[in-house]
Amino acid sequence: MPIPAHSRPASVAYQDLLRLHLDERGSGVIGAIEERQRNGRTYLYERFRIGTEMKSRYLGEDKPELRARLERAEALKAEAEDRRKRMTRLARTLRAEGFIATDRETGSMLLAFSRAGLFRLGGTLVGTSAYGLYQGDLGVRMDYEELAQTGDVDFASFERLSVALGDKIEENPADILALLKFDPVPGIHDRQVWRWRQSHSEAIVEFLTPAFGDESIKPLPALSVSAQGLNYLNYLIADPIPAVALYRSGVLVQIPRPERFAIHKLIVADRRPGAEQLKARKDRAQAAYLVSVLAEDRPDELAEAYEDARSRGPRWRERIDASLKRMPETAERLAAVTAS
Repeated sequence: MPIPAHSRPASVAYQDLLRLHLDERGSGVIGAIEERQRNGRTYLYERFRIGTEMKSRYLGEDKPELRARLERAEALKAEAEDRRKRMTRLARTLRAEGFIATDRETGSMLLAFSRAGLFRLGGTLVGTSAYGLYQGDLGVRMDYEELAQTGDVDFASFERLSVALGDKIEENPADILALLKFDPVPGIHDRQVWRWRQSHSEAIVEFLTPAFGDESIKPLPALSVSAQGLNYLNYLIADPIPAVALYRSGVLVQIPRPERFAIHKLIVADRRPGAEQLKARKDRAQAAYLVSVLAEDRPDELAEAYEDARSRGPRWRERIDASLKRMPETAERLAAVTAS
């Protein structure tokens, strides 16, 4: 069965909207650029003065695209009014072309978190909220009913990066969530809060972080929250990509790479307890759809992600294989891309 695709004009509009949002972020730089080295990687900060005090603000890992935007910061500032008008037109075009927009409550939350710096400081949107945004990155149409099944929104970040950044979110996520009528759900044992539930709906917001054995609650100081540690999550959120959630003129967020998302869903599905088999079926369905798209359009990236996960140890392979036993077509696609 052919994969339903967005039109070429729609795909181009999405890529243009994403580029403009990245330009918008680059235009906000006001200070001198500083490099900091950590674990063999270079991270960029801006240093600026407020009164008599010098401040630092984390900008991102040093990459050519970010460098180019920082070098054009003054020109990008001058283009602000025109850029925002174009963003509005492009968002209107995407809605007309059938892109699924983010609902108002999720969109307002993402916008508030984006403005506060959550994604700039390493936060990554995961789960079904991230899955829905692959319609832009992959240029495919997605099933509205599947995306509307859950109101849960999950964010993840690396604990070590959060500790090392030396920067902090501009508004506490707990305060943002309180304005959106979310109540904290303290942990059973240590009372640390990493989950919030909305008072007038079943929506839940969770903060997650990679674990390596011990799945305990860990701090994310850059984001001013605690997070539930989860094994296998380090694979999912490594090297994330920018994306635009279609709310207002778009919200710039960060999501996992689609090939990693697909393989991670195979692992997660096998980890689900018996009471969560409905969620496990949804995990497998999302993995199957992404694998079918990627096997056609990005087979090399899919093969690399699949082989990477399988190389991480026997437990990883057991979980992946257990899911694939239920998914013969997906197993055949993965075998084909790794054999070529």
